[in-house]
Amino acid sequence: MAIKYDIATHLDDPETTLKHREIIVSKAFLKKIYEKWYADFIDISKNLPSGKLLEIGSGGGFLKELMPELITSDIMPLEHCDMVFSAEEMPFSKDELSGIFMLNVFHHIPKPHLFLKEAERVLKPGGKIVMIEPANSWFGKWIYKTFHHEPFDIKGDWEIQSSGPLSGSNQALPYIYFERDKKRFEKEFPNLKIESIKYHTPFMYLLSGGVSRKAFVPIGTFTFWNFMERILNPVSRQLGMFQTIEIVKI
Repeated sequence: MAIKYDIATHLDDPETTLKHREIIVSKAFLKKIYEKWYADFIDISKNLPSGKLLEIGSGGGFLKELMPELITSDIMPLEHCDMVFSAEEMPFSKDELSGIFMLNVFHHIPKPHLFLKEAERVLKPGGKIVMIEPANSWFGKWIYKTFHHEPFDIKGDWEIQSSGPLSGSNQALPYIYFERDKKRFEKEFPNLKIESIKYHTPFMYLLSGGVSRKAFVPIGTFTFWNFMERILNPVSRQLGMFQTIEIVKI
């Protein structure tokens, strides 16, 4: 089930994204994690103002299967996505969208401040950006720095080099924008408010093997590990590998 590729050459190939999608839906434990994350998206969407819902970076996922009304999009041309565009320049009118959903996308955007300006423009008052991203917990940071090919630079700038849709990244960008430089964010985006940042998923993604390794545990243990993660909620700020960020337009 492992994928082997030259990171600089093939990670930006649309076929790699399609292969990731195939792996996610075929690995039962990993798919259950995505369904859990998607359930949070769905719950949040129920409290948004009426209007269009958009997913950015839909290529590797299957959120639309659970939210049929969702507009899917990607920066790469993929036949299962409704639209192709850059998050830095969105083809929507002012106040046209009610929600923008993103899973492991923000840290790949070369100029996230341009995306946030666009989101500030296209979201209705009360609309939200909801994203799940790598978390800057001490455990998460150690895992990403030690075992992951993408950089995790908490001292990085607000922009990253645009080497490709997926090969360019800094997994610490959410921390940089919404925690380290929160005051700057509030100054530059006065109509956007960080409503919540919740750290979660300390080890289930690791146990799933992700998209590059076989699962380390059988699907029948999912309920047990999910229960164990709920017990660890009080220390998720120290252990969580992922974070859910909600940003509302005011």
